[in-house]
Amino acid sequence: MKDESLGLSETDVQAAVTDKSVAAAAVIENGALEVRGLGVKYGGFVALDDVSWSVAPGEILGIIGPNGAGKSTCMAAITNSVKHVGAVLLDGQDVTGVPTDRLSRLGLRRTFQQNAFYNELSVIENASSALLQHEGTPLWASVLLPRRETRQTRRRLAMAGELLTEFGVPSELFGNLPSEIPYGTQRMLSVALAFGSGAKALLVDEPAAGVGGSDMRDLAETLQRIAKTGTALVVIEHHMDLIMSVADRIVVLDRGAMLAAGTPHEIRTNEKVLEAYLGRAA
Repeated sequence: MKDESLGLSETDVQAAVTDKSVAAAAVIENGALEVRGLGVKYGGFVALDDVSWSVAPGEILGIIGPNGAGKSTCMAAITNSVKHVGAVLLDGQDVTGVPTDRLSRLGLRRTFQQNAFYNELSVIENASSALLQHEGTPLWASVLLPRRETRQTRRRLAMAGELLTEFGVPSELFGNLPSEIPYGTQRMLSVALAFGSGAKALLVDEPAAGVGGSDMRDLAETLQRIAKTGTALVVIEHHMDLIMSVADRIVVLDRGAMLAAGTPHEIRTNEKVLEAYLGRAA
């Protein structure tokens, strides 16, 4: 019998790993992105409690957990979108409290569960706007400048076309509005816009939501290709087949705290993880 939420078989259940320090297992030396003691409270409710992990250049770290485990809160805290305690380091530099737009220019970027595009702009104009924002150009300029016939704008549009092609967006869709392209391609576009011309660390929030079939395979290949550029990749995902196939290491959150950390094999055979997902006694 196999549980589809974790890709678990009875053999997996019987092969539980020996307990070890969760924090020690999650943190590696010289991580491109590191979080230390991250915590978030909403009044008396603890949404995130003393979470620490790091991800190296070229590595894919998966973050999983039941609904309400604190996964998206962790993303929001890292990008300083919510008030939090603890520290965030990018290439060893403390970026705790740095505004999101500046974080983007420093190379720390993220996607969201819901696609966020300029719906009045074409696909290629959205890509050009993303390149402008990562360069630190004001938001109003990212909307208006792609329409100006300047050498710089033409060059940026050419770069945008290269970016879209690299992420598997067909050239015949470049002139379409985002709402006019297939949903799987929209998800790929969302990742491409966040990556821009390159990122030191990229946080990807549920990229496989609503995606299946060949789009899922394309997404897995894209995530692996991004990691090969030397980008540190953090992926939150409910689709266990995807996360188990692409992640080098996985952190499991439960009720805001770190429950386990390790390789995909260690996670799928960890009794504490089984209990959190399946509700069975360890």
